[in-house]
Formats: sequence, structure tokens, C-alpha cells
Amino acid sequence: MSESYLGEIRMFAGNFAPQGWALCNGQLLSIAENEALFALLGTTYGGDGRTTFGLPNLQGRIPIHRSATHPLGEAAGSEKVTLLASNLPQHTHIPMGSTTVGTDASPINAVWGTTATTKLYSDATTTVSMSNQVLSAEGGNQPHDNMMPSTAISFIISLYGIFPPQP
Repeated sequence: MSESYLGEIRMFAGNFAPQGWALCNGQLLSIAENEALFALLGTTYGGDGRTTFGLPNLQGRIPIHRSATHPLGEAAGSEKVTLLASNLPQHTHIPMGSTTVGTDASPINAVWGTTATTKLYSDATTTVSMSNQVLSAEGGNQPHDNMMPSTAISFIISLYGIFPPQP
């Protein structure tokens, strides 16, 4: 690979890190053996800051540029999310019925009537709310995949190279 900056991260199609590089898997490195890289990263990605420091962990993550709301080293987001009722738009499920006797055998363009005969439905225009017990709860409370279409590739970080000059 061409000369790199110390701490530079690149995408790499292999399943290993070339010599002088390490996979961005969040592993801890010795400060004593990597003083220059520690001077750049500090404990931004982990470590105790006395004997170890961490490399970025990009396993199952996409990198984003740092900002005021996402500082350097922050890990955010989830691959799978379970939606809660509070995540859904506010709405109601009010079953409607009629106070008149059922006149239809079909529910098309009709509501429940008051008499349980073979004609359960009414075409009355005046309706009333029925008990909430008429509707049952739905959903499996399972997480859904929240991941955008992607292709897995290795991210590697340079352990050696040119110490990047600051402007």
C-alpha cells in the first residue's frame, strides 16, 4: 500500500489486515508498543489510558463524520429495533355499531346491528361506539431489521506511517 498517515482508516476487500495495519475491531493495544498512535487516538475508542488504548470498532457499523451531535468515537444506532406503541402515529380503533336492528347479511358498507340474527349488519347512518373489548391486541412485539442494504468489507487502520501534521 502507498504511504499512509498514522491512524488512517481504509476499506480493504481481504479478510485480514496487511502488515502495518490492523482490523477496526475495537481491540485494545499496548500504549508502550504504539505510543504515536495512542497520541492520536487517546482513549476515544476505549482502553484504560495507562497501559492500553482501543482501536475503532466498525464491526456491523457504518462510519459517519463527527459533528456536535455525534462526537468522535461515539457508537450510535441499532441493527434491529422493536417498535413500541409510542413509535406509531397517534390513532384510535373505535368499533362502530348501530342502535337499530340488523338488516343486512353482509358487512359491506354496513355496521353491526343490535339483534343477533342471520342479519347482523345495519345500514343505519347513526352509529355508536362499541366496547373496547370487541377488538383484540395485535402484533408479535418482535424487532425488525433496521439495516440499510449493505455489503460487508473490512476496515483497516494504519499502525505506522506519517504522523499527520495539524494545520
